[in-house]
Amino acid sequence: MKIEERISCIKPVRKDLYSAAQRRLDNLTKPPGSLGRLEEFARRLVAIYETEMPEMPKKVVFTFAGDHGVAEEGVSAYPPEVTRQMVFNFLRGGAGINVLARHAGAEVVVVDIGVDFDFQDCEGLVRRKVVHGTRNMTKGPAMTRDEALQCVEVGVELAGEYADKGFRLFATGEMGIANTTPSSAITAVLTGRPVEEVTGRGTGIGDEAFRRKVEVIEKAVSLNTPDPGDPVDVLAKVGGSEIGGITGLCIGAAERGIPVVVDGFISTAGALIAWALNPAVADYIFAAHNSQEIGHKVMLAHMGLRPILDLDLRLGEGTGAALAMTLLDAGLKIYREMATFQEAGVTGEKTD
Repeated sequence: MKIEERISCIKPVRKDLYSAAQRRLDNLTKPPGSLGRLEEFARRLVAIYETEMPEMPKKVVFTFAGDHGVAEEGVSAYPPEVTRQMVFNFLRGGAGINVLARHAGAEVVVVDIGVDFDFQDCEGLVRRKVVHGTRNMTKGPAMTRDEALQCVEVGVELAGEYADKGFRLFATGEMGIANTTPSSAITAVLTGRPVEEVTGRGTGIGDEAFRRKVEVIEKAVSLNTPDPGDPVDVLAKVGGSEIGGITGLCIGAAERGIPVVVDGFISTAGALIAWALNPAVADYIFAAHNSQEIGHKVMLAHMGLRPILDLDLRLGEGTGAALAMTLLDAGLKIYREMATFQEAGVTGEKTD
């Protein structure tokens, strides 16, 4: 099935199931609405799963890794080889995402979609390489349109593969030195905001490097003229391979009726492209947290998404998404396991 057909298959969730979930929530032994957003999470999961009593889901975090040619412009505090070094760290289980995924009871799937390095027989690595790093977008498009579509297809295929394995809650993560630069470019193009208003300091660059980063993004957008009416064109010209993989994962999850917890700034850039292709994708997305990157708030507001957490996170990898998964679990457990007034023999709210 072509990607266009998959996108057209995504339908909004059934609103009647929100009401069905709310009836149960209001009959649990608590004042109505007293568990706040945990009740919202339960309602949304009921509607996404299309059942009034969902099972606790098997969880997986996909950490897509890719390099960026624009790193040669000095927009990151770290050198490009850190991308591959961190992939090895993920595979050894020593990174932040490994720790927090274990805490959440989620599996971590590390995907080489565009690292500028040939991994040889690395146990546990999912090798779906489309490019050996993107090209420097200040000198031309980061990828061809075909490469961008291949990246999206990788994400769609992984969503299908892991759905078939019984996973019912996905999360996005990424690793790629300099990837806040294409994410800022995508944000500026698709939201229409000035580059300086959506560009942050990434891994912690200083003032001079920040000014350089803004100039680099402005130059790339001006040179490549990505079409905001064509999200794939935006991905190809000023995006990244891991961002494309996340776009595809969001599309594939929505097509399969599986919720996806989207991590921070870079992951949300991928989700924004998926949303621009079909806004119904937002029904299946949980925004994990509010990143310190200033462009993240702009993207979330543009899609009408409210973040679950606000912990000053900016690591990426899927760390915020893993934490947010624990709260989705909490909301669903309340919905499933808390006694109703009738079951507990407790007098309910007085009615006139």
